[in-house]
Amino acid sequence: MEQQHDLPELLYISDPLCAWCYGTSPVVQQVQQAFAGRLEVSVLCGGMITGEQVGPIGEDWPYLAGALAQVEKVTGVQFGAAFRAQGEQGSYLQNSEPPSRAIHAFRQLRQEHTAEFAHAVQQAYFRDGADLNNLATYKPLAAAYGLDPTEFRQQLTRPDTIRGTQLEFAAVGKIGVQGFPTLILRIGSQGYVLARGFAPFETLSADITEALRQAGEQ
Repeated sequence: MEQQHDLPELLYISDPLCAWCYGTSPVVQQVQQAFAGRLEVSVLCGGMITGEQVGPIGEDWPYLAGALAQVEKVTGVQFGAAFRAQGEQGSYLQNSEPPSRAIHAFRQLRQEHTAEFAHAVQQAYFRDGADLNNLATYKPLAAAYGLDPTEFRQQLTRPDTIRGTQLEFAAVGKIGVQGFPTLILRIGSQGYVLARGFAPFETLSADITEALRQAGEQ
């Protein structure tokens, strides 16, 4: 078991409201499966839309609507009619903090499934048009992983969860990430930026394999 602490770590730096991250999360899950036992995957939320940036989706919809087709074409994910209707209607408040808090809380309980849960949150939003500002949204998502939905909902309002999420945003800021998604492979004290933006599984897999080989981890 000692070796577990020394496994290389794939840092998936993302945001629940980032459309390109929605397309990247399935790839990260593929990587996690393909490299099981050889690296650990950590999902970090960067807080793309927080503080003064929080505002109605209608303000960004002309840009967002134009990007959706490209994200679908390049990544293979689908944006649902409910999400598009929400964008057209325009009043939904975009705020990265509540969904990031849910992912942060989930990580404390089921670390190995965090990439899956992060994608489930993104699907709820981008496919089903769910309200990510309503903490009840996360109850069924958590229940799917055997967590008590009411307890999980309570966990989201605890001061240590709120503070932990803010510290996570700060940690991502210190890494100096320029945008989302960013994928960094950490081997010992070395960090390798694998992707800024979307990268297909074949590319990521080859780059990770090569980085592990060079570091003598194969």
